[in-house]
Amino acid sequence: MRFKLTCIVLLPGLAMAEQTPYEFDELVITGSRYQASGWQLPFSVNRIDAEQATLGKPGVNLSEALGSVPGVVAQNRQNYAQDLQISSRGFGARSAFGIRGIKLLADGVPLSNPDGQGQAATFDLDTLERIEVLRGPFASVYGSNSGGVIQMFSRDGEGAPKVSVDTSQAAYSTSRTRVAAEGGNDKAGFIINRSHFETDGYRDHSGAILDKTFAKLTLYPDDASKLSLSVSELDQNDTQDPQGLTWAQVQNNLRAAAPSALLFNTRKTVDHRQFALNYERSFAAGTWQSTVYSGTRRVIQYQSIGKSFQENNPTQSGGVIDFERRFHGIGNRWIQSFDLGSSLLTITTGLDYDHSRDDRQGYENFVGSTLGVKGDLRRDERNEVTSLSPYVQAAWQLGKLDLQAGLRHNQVEFEVDDRFLSNGDDSGSVTYRELTPTLGASYALSPDLNVYASWGKGVETPTLNELSYSGADNSFGFDLKPATSEQFEVGLKARLGEASSLQLALFQIDTDDELVVESASGGRSRFQNAAQTRRRGVELALESQLSETLRANLAYTQIDAVYSQDFTSNGRLIESGNHLPGIPARTLYGELAWQPLEWFSSSVEGLYRSKLYVEDSNTAKAAPSYALFNWQARFEQKAGALTFNQVLRIDNLLDRQYIGSVIVGDGNGRYYEPGPERAWYVGAGVQYQFD
Repeated sequence: MRFKLTCIVLLPGLAMAEQTPYEFDELVITGSRYQASGWQLPFSVNRIDAEQATLGKPGVNLSEALGSVPGVVAQNRQNYAQDLQISSRGFGARSAFGIRGIKLLADGVPLSNPDGQGQAATFDLDTLERIEVLRGPFASVYGSNSGGVIQMFSRDGEGAPKVSVDTSQAAYSTSRTRVAAEGGNDKAGFIINRSHFETDGYRDHSGAILDKTFAKLTLYPDDASKLSLSVSELDQNDTQDPQGLTWAQVQNNLRAAAPSALLFNTRKTVDHRQFALNYERSFAAGTWQSTVYSGTRRVIQYQSIGKSFQENNPTQSGGVIDFERRFHGIGNRWIQSFDLGSSLLTITTGLDYDHSRDDRQGYENFVGSTLGVKGDLRRDERNEVTSLSPYVQAAWQLGKLDLQAGLRHNQVEFEVDDRFLSNGDDSGSVTYRELTPTLGASYALSPDLNVYASWGKGVETPTLNELSYSGADNSFGFDLKPATSEQFEVGLKARLGEASSLQLALFQIDTDDELVVESASGGRSRFQNAAQTRRRGVELALESQLSETLRANLAYTQIDAVYSQDFTSNGRLIESGNHLPGIPARTLYGELAWQPLEWFSSSVEGLYRSKLYVEDSNTAKAAPSYALFNWQARFEQKAGALTFNQVLRIDNLLDRQYIGSVIVGDGNGRYYEPGPERAWYVGAGVQYQFD
């Protein structure tokens, strides 16, 4: 591919700030719910600070930040109509759109609906302070549908006020502009961020325009309390959906859209608004934390379901999805520590309540012979999902030994009020209840070596979309059961010399009543509880400050994910031993960052991913393995109150052809979503700080 690099003129000035020293004991709260050293906790949790997550990167997709976390597979579909595809130890791999099976949180507010379906696009990476990623048994302390937890935290405005402007240009007519202001003192802080992103997309019919706004006000009423109020918005209008390709179409043209996508002009519009309030107060006896949130989400999506299929199936709900969601929730917890002389006991008790209500319609995607337009009504219903979950956690520190335990009661209720009765009444309700206990222990064999073990049970309820067509004649599948799992993990955390750290984890996950596709036709998949699965794997993470100017990260995952029981899908026998689709057996990530001068840094990162099976029988063409390399360089100068920065980045440096993600079990065989060729990116920004 031919491309042109824009010259960057470096402005004279002073140096960057001093390098951050290497630290082993990064503080996290995910998993334990109180601030603790990740080194001591008996489970796998990684912290990614803003510099590592965003520096020299476009700042558009969460997948940019998660490569260094073992066990997590974050695939950019190159399709903004369907969001990212993220899985954690295999949880979430079957999601055809959005993110499921993983709990997404931003400043304590769920980005996942109570049914477990979530979207990462609503979070603003520009305001990121850190990301914490939890895998393994203790993810279940965050409720149902939490095979893993990704928790993002925005920074508080602090220091002298400053304003900044950034702009970038990239391949495929991609551009982004950001304007921001922030600042604060010991009484209050603020941050305001507005960004505009647009692209024609690598593939045909994959253009998108995203406008994001985030504002946060932090108040410190006294030395013992903190109050944060935030507002976020996402406007995403007429985002094109190129859909997946068959293997024959991939061989013919990697950049093509599916013919049906062009025929029906498949597209999606999202308008998302959210308000959140976080309050924390310390008392002599403990700490009180409370989170309240509320918002609306409007989605209109045009699909490519065939006209004749809708005309000949009275129970078909049409090819246009139109819903308006209102959601709200509250989370309260009390954290109290007891000094027992030679030990410290910390108890956390809390209650999470989340509710969403969808006013949902379905329409035909044709009028007469005109396709891709809103036609007659085929679905009209109200869907409500409510989750109410009390929990208690305990952490007991006894010298070299650290014990953790938790118990959560998960209750998720679905209620459907069908108001389109000409094709039958799908009204009804179903409630899922499950206790999920967790236990863990870590022991310091030496000041530089901790070993740990943990166990837990988890539950994964069906989502609204999986319930919607899984009953008889595409009715609501009230008979579906939740999938339940039992997880084991053992591992070690070690300091290697003065500037390196190692994390190693071995895990096994056994799941009963796994939700799998029973049949797929006409753009609709029916699900069933038909399988037992087993996932065994190993994760390795290595970080090292090789010298004053050179830093390295390495993450490796190997997982054997198979069905451990025969079942039938789409009329075919799926035998025990078949591999679960969408889960790579091996993933390797490496990064080498070099900063020889205080005003200049550069890094190269590499990613290897083994082949991906695309459906349960493992007979369709697997997406081949691939290896990619990316390179970036960043420059920074200061001139008085002004700070300038410039970035040059090249992705897929060796111009490899590859399948970036797959659509598991697609009924039309359109499993494959190609990734982009070699692509360039240039950006520049300026910041002014007031006295």
